[in-house]
Amino acid sequence: MLPKISAESLNPQQLSACLAPLDGQVALPGLTEPASLLRDSWGIPHLKAATAQDAWRALGFAHAQDRLFQMELTRRRALGRAAEWLGEGAVASDMLARRLGMEAACRRDVAAIGAEARAMLESYAAGVNGFLESGAPVPVEYRLLGETPERWEAWHSIAVMRRLGLLMGSVWFKLWRAAALPVVGAENVGKLRYDDGGRDLLAIPPGSDAARHQADLEALAPAIRALLESLGREGPGDETAGGSNNWAVGPARSGTGRPVLAGDPHRVFEIPNMYAQHHVACDAFDMVGLTVPGVPGFPHFAHNGSVAYCVTHAFMDIHDLFLERFSEDGAATQHGEGLAPVTRRRDSIKVRDAGTCDFEIVETIHGPVIAGDPASGTALALRSVQFAEPDLSFDCLPRMTQARTVAELYDATRGWGLIDHNLVAADTAGQIGHLVRARVPRRSAAHGWLPLPGWDPANDWQGWIAHEEMPQVIDPPEGLIVTANNRVVADDHPDYLCTDCHPPYRASRILERLRAMPGFGPEDAAALHADTLSPNALLLRDRLRGLAEPADPAAAALRRTLLGWDGQMRAEDPRPAAYIALRRAATRKLAERSGLSGVGQHPWTAVAPGVVPQNQLWWTLPDLLRRDDSSLLGGGSWDQLLQEALAEAAASPEVAAEKRWGEVHQPRFVHPLSEQYPAAAALLDPPSRPVGGDGDTVLANGLLCSAGPRATYGALARYVFDVGAWENCRWAVFHGASGQPGSAYYTNQNEAWSDCAMVPMLYDWPAIEAQASHRQQLTP
Repeated sequence: MLPKISAESLNPQQLSACLAPLDGQVALPGLTEPASLLRDSWGIPHLKAATAQDAWRALGFAHAQDRLFQMELTRRRALGRAAEWLGEGAVASDMLARRLGMEAACRRDVAAIGAEARAMLESYAAGVNGFLESGAPVPVEYRLLGETPERWEAWHSIAVMRRLGLLMGSVWFKLWRAAALPVVGAENVGKLRYDDGGRDLLAIPPGSDAARHQADLEALAPAIRALLESLGREGPGDETAGGSNNWAVGPARSGTGRPVLAGDPHRVFEIPNMYAQHHVACDAFDMVGLTVPGVPGFPHFAHNGSVAYCVTHAFMDIHDLFLERFSEDGAATQHGEGLAPVTRRRDSIKVRDAGTCDFEIVETIHGPVIAGDPASGTALALRSVQFAEPDLSFDCLPRMTQARTVAELYDATRGWGLIDHNLVAADTAGQIGHLVRARVPRRSAAHGWLPLPGWDPANDWQGWIAHEEMPQVIDPPEGLIVTANNRVVADDHPDYLCTDCHPPYRASRILERLRAMPGFGPEDAAALHADTLSPNALLLRDRLRGLAEPADPAAAALRRTLLGWDGQMRAEDPRPAAYIALRRAATRKLAERSGLSGVGQHPWTAVAPGVVPQNQLWWTLPDLLRRDDSSLLGGGSWDQLLQEALAEAAASPEVAAEKRWGEVHQPRFVHPLSEQYPAAAALLDPPSRPVGGDGDTVLANGLLCSAGPRATYGALARYVFDVGAWENCRWAVFHGASGQPGSAYYTNQNEAWSDCAMVPMLYDWPAIEAQASHRQQLTP
């Protein structure tokens, strides 16, 4: 263990003393030849090595140099060991990770992947360990905790990658609806989802739309009956952060005659950023893009001089929940006409300053029990693509470095399964394309709504949808591709793919603006990133027009204020704050009147990180309001609810004080140790600035209804690729290239990011050499 630094005495000088040197010469055993590690004026690393294995080794070193604490904490979270550092607050998440069998799955995967991918992982791990052995200071977090960094192993990178997309998507919507079912009834459970804006805008074919499919209550009847019985209710009788934008403009529509590719990944603002900017070159490839600290390669956003690519979450349904019936002794579950064995084992978690936490892990033939108590006779088991079979995603990473066309890139991603993506790409030959990069099981659409009876073999998976059968488009006629977590294909697609997806608002607005800009160029991307028009603000505004003048003077004044507004969520305008106050008040009242406010106490919604009814209903409310559907209002009307919400919102502090939206929406970037060491928070937490937008705008600085108006998620990065004119590419991340408090590069991009500006994405090596701010040579 390292000697501890007191949080109360922590000062900038101590932070600086914990930073690794960025200049000079460092030995990195295992290199075949010296490698250079240069940093540009923004602190972004540019690595040049002799071979691919040297390059991955050097990247492991550079990642550890900037992000060691983040890498180890992510690994601990993946493997259910975060509570050893973070205490009791991390126990629930640790228990879920252990139940999922993260370590066993990652060790299984590293044994299953091919030799090239395994060599990449081993070289990267050697680079991380080379940094640990270099004599450089360890990050300040280790000194606060009094802990020593642990060595890296090849399979750890798989754990990090798996954790970053862990259970994203459908599992939470299914838990929410299952817990809500007894409250709202079978006839209403299908309404508990993201709204569709009236009609879904589809990603494929680009620009088309379709009606969203509805719940088939007849097909769901066995599941509904079984769920209600398991909850001690009678049968039914007859009776919902994150997202992303990206877009590609073909050469015939761009202002350059080349493809333009742009976008921004949206996630919760975690410190440090889950992405890091890197440039890695060797004799086999020369790539620049966003890396994942702890992982070699460029899994999501990059170009290699021939093809550029980026992703958004595709919302494929890759997680299923099964309601299991257990035998009296708990040793088996019912399956068909017989019994299927259950495995049980004990585990324990070390908790900082609190001893250990012992618990039982129960697994059925479908997967681990994640909700409910098998001793009661029923519980919910999870079967997920992320764990069901050996995953070969890491085989894709070295192949992607060699792709020279969109088609070659898509073939290189064959077998990717860790998380589902809309992979949008463009190449120097002028092609643009969109592929859903995912592994999706074959089964019926009934799986998308609720947990299904695990005792019925008809609900089991029926193999896999082939890579060639996943939705794909190359060079669409209009020359435009847009994805923003909207529905990918209509429901007449041959295979069931998706039930829940984000509303089409962001995609529709991007497409509208691109159609109005026939000469779109890389210089136009920032303005599109910054678009703040909220269609839901306009929906609520227009609904207020038909509402009677409130008797309360403050409520009447608020209504008049919103009636004169254009729906732009600008940071400098107080009206967006008033709109959000009104929508939050209306959502709270919807939760109360529907009876759903108490569903957050249900054990099924307690699966870490938990399901909060207000946050789910925030996304449901617009659809109910648009259709004037009062079925969840407990006998009341929307006019009554909005009158009450106006009075409540008018009395809120932000509305009464006419605060600007940027002031109340300003994010707070919180380091994972700030709560544990509040005296050090001022030095650990990066600063932030006022921002506009909300979760419905292209500038998707979103909020959680239950937590308040502050932005809690948004663009972790923004980027634009001028495909073929690589020196025109630009990017920005929300704090900086370094993950180390005290570094000059910890917060230096926040001002540009807050203004929706971007900094150069340097690619030309002579230019990089000429203006490098730090120079380090890694020697064998």
